[in-house]
Amino acid sequence: MQALYSHPTNHSLSTSHSPVKLYKFILAGALLLLASAFCSMAMAKDTVDAKDFVDEASAKGIAEIETAKLALTKSTATDIKAFAQTLIDDHTAANRELAAIAGRKNLKVATEAELTNKAKAFVLKQRDGESFDEAFAKNQVSAHETAIELFKKAAVSKDVELAAFATATLPKLEHHLHTAQDLARIYTKK
Repeated sequence: MQALYSHPTNHSLSTSHSPVKLYKFILAGALLLLASAFCSMAMAKDTVDAKDFVDEASAKGIAEIETAKLALTKSTATDIKAFAQTLIDDHTAANRELAAIAGRKNLKVATEAELTNKAKAFVLKQRDGESFDEAFAKNQVSAHETAIELFKKAAVSKDVELAAFATATLPKLEHHLHTAQDLARIYTKK
């Protein structure tokens, strides 16, 4: 055996790899594997299940469309109405694409918006004029912050098709958020 350790061409078994160095190497490898497992667990928390994403994203899309339709009839401001029409167009297209993906995966899309979004829409129905515009803009800021969080989780999910859809949709959601923030600044009463 001693000949193996002293052979000049057998670098992997040379005398420079003492048992202590080998132990440290194995320990470092084990720590690296453990750290990798923790990172994977942390990333899993930052993703969303395909079924949950389809259900929640489609419900949020429906809520955005319905709230925007309300803005078209209640608001007197041209910038609010223009934003509302953009929301209707973009969320209708996104929901149509999401429904097609869901159909291929045998997943169901929401047919009604979530109860909380219905409640927000109800509150918006109670307002007219500038107070409506302020409420609408603030609602859109909150709704798009939540949607962006959901879509960011979906963008890193294991489902490649849904991840691609979420990644492609995020820039529009972020644009909607910025527009809503601008409108909220304009219409917030001081």
